Amino acid sequence: MSTGTTKAPNLPIAPAEYDQDYMNKFANVLRLYFAQLDNPGPSVMSTQRVTAPNSTTASQVISAVNFSQPGTSGTGQVLSLPTQADYLAGLLRVGDVYVDETSGNVLKVRIS
Repeated sequence: MSTGTTKAPNLPIAPAEYDQDYMNKFANVLRLYFAQLDNPGPSVMSTQRVTAPNSTTASQVISAVNFSQPGTSGTGQVLSLPTQADYLAGLLRVGDVYVDETSGNVLKVRIS
C-alpha cells in the first residue's frame, strides 16, 4: 500500500538488441518501484478491549491506526489524517476517519 507519494519510475529505453545490462537495470528499477509500493510508510496500529462503565456485556474491541509523519525541526510527530475541512469539502468517503479540529481534535468517522 502506497502512501501516495510514490511516483511511477522512468523506465530506461530499450536497445534494439537484447542486452543483459539493460535487462538488469530494468529489473532493478521495477524492483525499487514495487518495494516503494509495498511500504506503507510510518504507521502504528493497536487494538484495545474496553468495557463500558456499569456494563454487563462483553468488552468492545477498539482498533486504531496512526499515520503520523516525523515533524520538521525536531517537533516530534505530525498528524497526517484528513480534517474537518476535507469533510466539509466533500473529499471523504463513507467510513473515512478525520480529525475535527473545531471540536478539540476529536477523531470522527464519516457515516453518510
